Amino acid sequence: MEMLDPDLLKTFLAFVDGGSLSKAASTVGRTPSAVTAQMQRLEEIVGEPLLVPQGRGRGLTPAGEDLVGHARRIIAVQTEAWLALKGARAGGRIAIGTTQDFADHGLPDLLRAFAVSHPRVRIELRVGRSLELESALQVGQLDLAITMRHAPSPDEAALISEPMLWLCSEKGLATRQEAVPLALLDPYCGFREAALNALDAAGRRYRIAAGSASLAGLRTAVTAGIALTLRTRRFAHSGIVEAPRELGLPPVPVATFTIRLGREAGRPARDLAELLGSGLSLPPSS
Repeated sequence: MEMLDPDLLKTFLAFVDGGSLSKAASTVGRTPSAVTAQMQRLEEIVGEPLLVPQGRGRGLTPAGEDLVGHARRIIAVQTEAWLALKGARAGGRIAIGTTQDFADHGLPDLLRAFAVSHPRVRIELRVGRSLELESALQVGQLDLAITMRHAPSPDEAALISEPMLWLCSEKGLATRQEAVPLALLDPYCGFREAALNALDAAGRRYRIAAGSASLAGLRTAVTAGIALTLRTRRFAHSGIVEAPRELGLPPVPVATFTIRLGREAGRPARDLAELLGSGLSLPPSS
């Protein structure tokens, strides 16, 4: 009996949660052809087809649907075992900084797992915007920071890549408008720059219909149908969905986030960075 490779299962779950092989490739940092090869290898191990043509993309076969739950449990048990071996005697304090996207989705479950296996480690959490967190890391206020990546840095422990998505209210826009109405964070914001650059390159007219200094304000504007925004799938919940194709919005790049370690980060912080690098690379399940 061949064992199920956790790396293959992570790619499989990236496809399940992302909805396409191309999005899975962006999530796991591989080429689409490499992801296809991984899925073929997983099908060889399982002995049955897992994916089936569905419209322009791929869907899950009954065997693929059965595998989803098993895959999530295998990854969870592997993580639990790794943490148990790492954290039995660890102590001290870890100051973590993160953007709101990860604070809402992905980070809570991983921090819970870390806290269970590292009961003597005190965790201090700070939620903010990328530039603010980068500054705090540089002056020693944080041991670990999850931020949007603007340039390579020698203190990077891991990278997380996720497709950017145009998002809107599940009820659609409140009014029909010739120019694309946008809800954007105040400068500087990588998503803001990507949205404006994509629309400019496509020659699409737009207007900034709502601005905010926080993601909470952005969410309110989008949920109300005042405007569209550009984020990742982590922002798509509680009444916010991917914008329909008929809006003809231009393609946008992949968002890359980085997990960075402070100069004085100890072993527990480095263990946590490794856990987050692995766990956050999978998009949140819907």
